[in-house]
Amino acid sequence: MKVIGLTGGIACGKSTVSCILKELGAAIIDADEIARQIIKPGRPALGSIIDTFGDEYLRIDGGLDRKKLGDLVFSQPEALKLLNSIVHPAIVEEIKNTIIRLKGCTKYKAIVVDAALLIETGLTELVDEVWVVSVPYDIQLSRLKKRNNLTFKEARDRIESQMADSERLKYTDKIIDNSKSMEDTREQVLKLWHESIL
Repeated sequence: MKVIGLTGGIACGKSTVSCILKELGAAIIDADEIARQIIKPGRPALGSIIDTFGDEYLRIDGGLDRKKLGDLVFSQPEALKLLNSIVHPAIVEEIKNTIIRLKGCTKYKAIVVDAALLIETGLTELVDEVWVVSVPYDIQLSRLKKRNNLTFKEARDRIESQMADSERLKYTDKIIDNSKSMEDTREQVLKLWHESIL
């Protein structure tokens, strides 16, 4: 079973492409969802985060204050590096285990690892092809500001904390331009699906 790594910068439309691929019969491994699971109360990663950054990043209910921690790490590169050193190994391990489990399942036509940091975390070693969802910077910035209700600076800091699209494209096998209509994106995904999977 083919394993596709789906990546792209924040607010480029990976989730949209992921939904289309799911409709086509792919099993989706969502790295963001795994990241949310591993920082739940009682999980070791949450304890490590609080030990490193302090109790002020805990909500009253015992969960992680993701917004507050996000404001810190997206404005301080060293803090982001520290956070990543805690969560990335746990996320990668969970993704590896999920791929192994899904490869034994005949109901799916492909496995898609949907991960913004696919390249940075070395997950490219686990996939057969890398598909990048791409949009021009100004569209990405506009979408992120609107989607997350961010200021220009907050949105820019989040985008610039990730690998630049020009660098990301060096690792890609297929590119999906998500700057036009939903129909246009769907057509591109269908074409790639037929070329790569069927």
